[in-house]
Amino acid sequence: MDCTETGSLAEENTLVNWPEFEAQRAQLGAHFARILGYFQEDGIKSVELIEAAVRDRDSAALVRPAHTLKGEAAQFGATVLSELAEKIELSARHFVEAQVTPEEIVPDAAKLRPLFNKTLEQLLRETNPLVQRRRFGVKESSNQSFGRL
Repeated sequence: MDCTETGSLAEENTLVNWPEFEAQRAQLGAHFARILGYFQEDGIKSVELIEAAVRDRDSAALVRPAHTLKGEAAQFGATVLSELAEKIELSARHFVEAQVTPEEIVPDAAKLRPLFNKTLEQLLRETNPLVQRRRFGVKESSNQSFGRL
C-alpha cells in the first residue's frame, strides 16, 4: 500500500498490523499503556522535528527523528507509518552524504503528520477499554436478537 492511501476503511485497516500489535501488547503486559504513551509523545516530537528540518532545509536534522519514528512505529505494528519514516530517514542520510538540502522529501514529509495522526487514532481506539475489541479468527454473528417471542 502506498503511504498516501489512507482514505477508505479497507485502507485504514491496513495501517496497523493488528496481530503484531496484539503480540507486542501481550509481551509488554502491564507496561503496554505507558510505552504506547511514550510512542505518542515521541511521535509528536519526531513529526514536529521533521517538519522543522524540512522548513529549515536541514538534511542532517531529519535523520534522528525519522529513525526514532520508524522504530517506534514498527514496534506497535504501524507498518505504513514506519515505512514512510524509513523512506524519509534513508533519503535524509543520502542528502547528508551528497551535501544537498532535502527539497525532494517535502511531499513525503507533508504526508507524515496526517498518517501519524490517523495511525495513532487507531492505536488509541484499540486500547480504549470502552471499545469492543476485534477477535482475530472469530466471525461475529450479525443476527443477535434480544428476547424471543
